[in-house]
Amino acid sequence: MRTLIRGLGELCITAGLVLLLFVAYELWGTGRYTREQQDRLGKELTKAWQAPAVTTEKVKLGRGLALIRIPKLGRDYRYVIVEGVTRADLRKGPGHYPGTAMPGEVGNFVVSGHRTTYSAPFNRIGELRRGDRILIDTRRRQFVYQVTGRRIVEPDDVEVIAPVPNHPRRRPTERLITLTTCHPKYSAAERLIVHGRLVETRERVAAPTSPQAAD
Repeated sequence: MRTLIRGLGELCITAGLVLLLFVAYELWGTGRYTREQQDRLGKELTKAWQAPAVTTEKVKLGRGLALIRIPKLGRDYRYVIVEGVTRADLRKGPGHYPGTAMPGEVGNFVVSGHRTTYSAPFNRIGELRRGDRILIDTRRRQFVYQVTGRRIVEPDDVEVIAPVPNHPRRRPTERLITLTTCHPKYSAAERLIVHGRLVETRERVAAPTSPQAAD
């Protein structure tokens, strides 16, 4: 009996250590992969933006589309937005929902991102309040969106990403942005949604890899 109890105790300790290592990897280990991908995507975006523009060029899935900066989350907050929202795409960084508006266009520019793993780019978007700015850098323009509100919805609520959020049958007339992530942290039970509206368009004045372009 003592041998059995000791064996069970050792098994529980081993299982606990394995679980601890797994959690540590999920929270911190995955971030290394994302940082490497972001560095690569940033360099690719810099090179592409410095090259002559091709009017018919379309961003391929998994490639860098634009940069997102949120001043309230820190001067160095900067991520390359990837085209696509598959698991593989979101491991690289925030992803743009294909089929939704592009930056600055009429409609709803929708971006999704991890909240706790893979560098957790949207970990703190719950701190955003009405009036906070979301900056989107493209090849030649910086689009300044202003937060208009946030809400919690069910995971299957797709109307929040419609061209007119929550009104899928309406024709869009405004230039909007929607950020989506899991809620609460460490759970996918719900989704946190942040909405914003374009308030300014200006020339992009810095290279995509420079945090100085945040403002």
